[in-house]
Amino acid sequence: MEIKREGIVSQLLAQVPIPKMFRAKQSFPRPVIQTKDIPRIVFEELSKEGIAELIKPDMRIAVTAGSRGIANVDSITKAIVDFIKRKQAIPFIIPAMGSHGGATAEGQLEILASYNITEATMGCPICSCMDTVFLGYSKYGKPVYMDKLAFEADGVIVSCRLKMHNAFRGSYESGPCKMMVVGLGKQKGAESVHSDGMGKIADNIPANAEVILKNAPILLAIPCIENAYDETCKIEAIHRDKILEREPELLKYAASNMPKIIVEKGDVLIVDKIGKNYSGTGVDPNITGTFSTEYATGGVKVQRTCFLDLTDSSHGNALGVGLASVITKRIFDKMDIQKMYPNCMTSTVLKSATIPLIMATDKEAVQACIRTLNEVNKEHLHIIRIPNSLHIEHIMLSEAYYEDVKNGMYDGLTVEGEIEDMGFDINGNLPPLLEHC
Repeated sequence: MEIKREGIVSQLLAQVPIPKMFRAKQSFPRPVIQTKDIPRIVFEELSKEGIAELIKPDMRIAVTAGSRGIANVDSITKAIVDFIKRKQAIPFIIPAMGSHGGATAEGQLEILASYNITEATMGCPICSCMDTVFLGYSKYGKPVYMDKLAFEADGVIVSCRLKMHNAFRGSYESGPCKMMVVGLGKQKGAESVHSDGMGKIADNIPANAEVILKNAPILLAIPCIENAYDETCKIEAIHRDKILEREPELLKYAASNMPKIIVEKGDVLIVDKIGKNYSGTGVDPNITGTFSTEYATGGVKVQRTCFLDLTDSSHGNALGVGLASVITKRIFDKMDIQKMYPNCMTSTVLKSATIPLIMATDKEAVQACIRTLNEVNKEHLHIIRIPNSLHIEHIMLSEAYYEDVKNGMYDGLTVEGEIEDMGFDINGNLPPLLEHC
């Protein structure tokens, strides 16, 4: 499909003014584990009483690695592998990412490689397949599956990030239980737990996890939690018998460390880049307010949202574009529906893959959002621009926010630069915001 400039759409947008902007800095609490300390923390956690004894010499131990962009994921995974070796056991890595990577073994290896998780960097084999073993039915009658290679191991260590989910609320959201039933469940397991829709998944995840914990060789979980700056702030090893008890407690801690857009509301939100390395839906709706279902709420409140670009590490998976009001031709051209559709078909959430308005340039995308606003003062627009949904320390705000921010109306928000034009180039595109900060 041809999206060109200077057609009727460009004519309709040509005279739409865009307000001037200023750079601002957001500050949040910052508990952090330094990258250099990660191997030591992982070793300390895995050496705890009741944990270390689970790993015995000559055991073949599968270590999970997921598809999310996790801070220090390569360092965390390598430290787990090294600890297993120290215990004279035999580690190997399993891609645990449900239907991601186009629901293929090769696609999942490609995702891990983009996170620096390869056989060369980890010092152990990476075994990828989509074959599963049927473990039984949950108390709700849902079939439960597990990666065949993980099931055949002598033990499995569930390594993952623990955080709030982007489409539902419950005691178990994104964390060890979801990693077991969706990640290790591969496409079949992911489809099973999602098949009743997002209104039931909060019940299905722990119910399916109970079947896995009873019938599969799970040894322990070692989730990490990140602070508001996309930095590792907590790593904790949990015995298999304590996972169901401990995960809800850690979810509360993770929620308390979530960042947010401090102004809380506006007219238009501009997101420079979306991608699977930021969230399963391209952007984290807990930040942007762009939820794909009715079962979760939160984030900034705006009338229009535009997405400008897709990360290379998403490998064409632009899932989440449907949550925007407008996207650019640049994103559209990068989309690979063979990577996108298996994911949304498995989750049964189709909204994320629908196609919104497509504009030829960044400038026209912003103008389209502004032109279609209802019941706002277009001479006093509140526009918010973020680089992505993970890195929101440095943002841009329109001139309408300036005096309130300068006068300290918003706790944790300060002015970082002068009021200026947004900075479109001759082609109508914007340089990445992070390069300005």
